[in-house]
Amino acid sequence: MVVEEITAKETHENGISFPSDKIMLDLKDLKKVYPTPKGDYVVLEHLNLQILKEEFVTIIGHSGCGKTTMLSMIAGLNPISGGNIAVLGNPIKGPGPDRGVIFQAPSLMPWMSALQNVLLGVNRVFPHASKAERKDIAKYYLHKVGLEGAFDKKANELSQGMQQRVGIARAFAIKPKVLLLDEPFGMLDSLTRGELQDILIEIWNKEKITAVMITHDVDEAIFLADRVVMMTSGPRAKIGDVLKINFERPRTRKAVLEHDDYYKYRKHLIDFLEH
Repeated sequence: MVVEEITAKETHENGISFPSDKIMLDLKDLKKVYPTPKGDYVVLEHLNLQILKEEFVTIIGHSGCGKTTMLSMIAGLNPISGGNIAVLGNPIKGPGPDRGVIFQAPSLMPWMSALQNVLLGVNRVFPHASKAERKDIAKYYLHKVGLEGAFDKKANELSQGMQQRVGIARAFAIKPKVLLLDEPFGMLDSLTRGELQDILIEIWNKEKITAVMITHDVDEAIFLADRVVMMTSGPRAKIGDVLKINFERPRTRKAVLEHDDYYKYRKHLIDFLEH
């Protein structure tokens, strides 16, 4: 097998570009600058990335390379210093229901039940649906993440893993065009992490929402992704390399681990991170 690589530079500068009707998320010449007393600190610069409809992209890179900064800019939570981010060709203008976010910490309302936490988003995004319909949507996604017995439990009574399940249900329930995941399993033990990866990919296989996920875990990046995007170290971080993952979907962990190409992919990513 030849490992396929498409660098962002090639994509934009050599005319190797995806058809515009296939692109869900387009980052063009993105820049992020923080002013400091000693002058501007440039976190990201000349960052170009196109993500396709129904694609699952994972992003890896060393701490401080601006991964979370980039994701928060896509979410509309962090102002863009230069360049442009568009969803289906429309430039973003702050946060919106077309982008759902799952953070590392679930950030739930602790005094509210699991159901009430999911309904917060559902009520806002589907104001014209009946109360019963909105409740059905919230219950459906809580059921999908394995929390059918915990609808009425307060968030602060749930374990960290269960709280993250609520976070996943809440993000999918608003039916976003793009799902943004900022190391959602980074604080969990390996067993819970594996369970939630399986739950996430099971729901994603059904919903086929464009997904962009930051991770430090090479194995997680390969297991979940259609493409793994590697970012250069900061400051002035940009896309350093892109690796296409040619595993069939739906995937099982066993099939991925036993695939001939798995360790080639793994070596490619580790070699990039070690340089």
